[in-house]
Amino acid sequence: MELMVLLNALVTRLLFVLHSLIGVWRVTEVKKEPKYWLLALLNLLLCLETGLTLKFKQGRGYKWFSPAIFLYLICTVPSLWLLEIHHGTQYCSNEPGAGQVNVTNQDFNQSRDSSHGSEGIDHHIIQTAKVLVNQLSTICETVWTLALHQTFLLLLVVGRWLLPIGMEITRDQLSQLLLMFVGTAADILEFASETLDIKDVRKNYVLLNAILAVWTWSMLQFPLDLAVQHIGCKPTASARRIPSLLFCRYSAELWNIGVSLFIQDGPFFIVRSILMGHFRIFNQLLVFFTAKNILVLTLQLYRLAVITLDFRATILQKSRKGEVSCCPCEPYEASTQATAEQDTEMKVH
Repeated sequence: MELMVLLNALVTRLLFVLHSLIGVWRVTEVKKEPKYWLLALLNLLLCLETGLTLKFKQGRGYKWFSPAIFLYLICTVPSLWLLEIHHGTQYCSNEPGAGQVNVTNQDFNQSRDSSHGSEGIDHHIIQTAKVLVNQLSTICETVWTLALHQTFLLLLVVGRWLLPIGMEITRDQLSQLLLMFVGTAADILEFASETLDIKDVRKNYVLLNAILAVWTWSMLQFPLDLAVQHIGCKPTASARRIPSLLFCRYSAELWNIGVSLFIQDGPFFIVRSILMGHFRIFNQLLVFFTAKNILVLTLQLYRLAVITLDFRATILQKSRKGEVSCCPCEPYEASTQATAEQDTEMKVH
């Protein structure tokens, strides 16, 4: 196993675990109940996945799917749910927060002076850590929650970049995937922050849970690599059917369209339409992003129509010439030769 592959695999998963533990710590702080530390046990799944990946894949990734990213979602999303649900009645005030930070800075200096020389270095580190934790605890809850959302999405992109890639995906495909993830993360963060900041949303428990459910649903696209990988087709009779040929040639494009329609822009548009149509909530940003969702959905449907018409024209042209191809991305000679060999074998048997 290569040293850099091992380091990247371990460091990335360690970052995932640390971020998840910070989220659990914030939940225990706002809920004032130690039982929520049990959420940290979810990280055992990530530790198990790490061991299995190192043993069976030598630290490298899997085809089309990243278990590490998926388990990171499982470890972190419950904490963010609890923080958002508890978030409703607390608001930030600049002046009190600043005063608290000044006090903790003074405490930090005092603890450093008192422990210097008379105590060991271990005691000094423990005291410094306690003061640092107390200082972080004074930060407003809404700021903490937003920061966890932001770092969560950043770690998803950076973590996917750092994780060792498998043999099935190239670096060029990975760069395309990361660029798409950056735009996706920005849209998801905007959706969560814009809709959840509406006061009327916080008062409606059902609506709040619906928004969080749509947000969670949109996060499920991050563990998948289908947006940049074409699914290979075998030269069989079933693979030469029209739907199979269409999916074979445009698998990545169709996946991107499906994600936009059913995982991201479609659900976002439905939520925003309900906010405006049923709950009569209107603001400039809400109207703008609703119009943006409509435009994106229209362009995706237009793209789907263009792909279908182009594919239909290609099939008609090939049928007139008597050509049969398993997948247009594969050489015609290879597919026809494989088909002829299969027909010969069927006649012999």
